[in-house]
Amino acid sequence: MIEDDNETWLLGAANGVIEKKTTLGYASLGPVECLTYCLWVADYGMRNAGDLVAASDLHSSFIADARAAAAELGLPHSMAAFSLSATELERRYFELFDDLCQEIRAA
Repeated sequence: MIEDDNETWLLGAANGVIEKKTTLGYASLGPVECLTYCLWVADYGMRNAGDLVAASDLHSSFIADARAAAAELGLPHSMAAFSLSATELERRYFELFDDLCQEIRAA
């Protein structure tokens, strides 16, 4: 799958998750929704600011939350990616993006 398709998928999937989060609160999200939201947060920071600082401003615990959701779901690529340091995740984000999307989409 090409990156543009994954970008489109992430925006669409995150839209529904953000609506649910806004209406019912963050605690209402299931693990796939949580991981989707955290990936969207990371993607927002990386594509708009080129780093994860903006992502942390949106959701300060996005890395830990993503790692926990990935562990709960048993998703090895997501667990590995969100176990990286923020600096290493920034450096490797775009090379990891497609695998992360595909793994979450299949969950």
